[in-house]
Amino acid sequence: MTALLIVEGVAILLLAVLVVGLLRSHAEILRALHELGVRPDGDESQSASALRPRPRLGTEAPADIAGTTPAGSTVHIGVTGTDSRTLLAFLSTGCSSCLPLWESLQSEDPVTGLADTRLVVVTKGPEAESPSRLQQLAPRDATVVQATAAWDSYGVPVTPYFVLVEGATGDIVGEGSASTWAQVGSLILQATGDRDVGASGGELRADHELRRAGIGPGHPTLYPGNSSPERDEK
Repeated sequence: MTALLIVEGVAILLLAVLVVGLLRSHAEILRALHELGVRPDGDESQSASALRPRPRLGTEAPADIAGTTPAGSTVHIGVTGTDSRTLLAFLSTGCSSCLPLWESLQSEDPVTGLADTRLVVVTKGPEAESPSRLQQLAPRDATVVQATAAWDSYGVPVTPYFVLVEGATGDIVGEGSASTWAQVGSLILQATGDRDVGASGGELRADHELRRAGIGPGHPTLYPGNSSPERDEK
């Protein structure tokens, strides 16, 4: 009887450890989803996260997109070194949350009204997507490219996911998850606005630091050869 009680006790202890481990893993998953703005409770009003600014990937600009079209043609999409921004929409044919986004693309252009911004829909390669389903979902006038490598390059954590790239600098202006194109448009405006405020704030801080050091407009150190505008006029 004593041996049986010991075995039961050990089994209960192991079960408790297993449950605690599962609860901890579940909490970590929920925390990660929360940070990305993905709500597992299905509340669409809370499903969008801000397109958070972040530096370019690694030490280089984000990679251009190379892959195939739904029709099977090879395509290369230049993301950097362009005069426009590129909104990369990472969608999948097997993602239920992506379906409303696919359907909306049939009747609307989500980047209409966003100056110098183009949309590129990126799916995974033919090995991970349904070719027939993709041809049904992909609008004829939309730029759609199948490129699994791009998902790895941009570190896509969930689907759907959006990355906004500034073509001239190669910087990622923002990234995040959203469930509707309206949310994506709002988040783009927020991300670009935050970036502009940050840039102007940096200029003001620089001016403040220069003034604290006694360097103001016309100071000789601001001009090559210690030649200020006043000296040039003389």
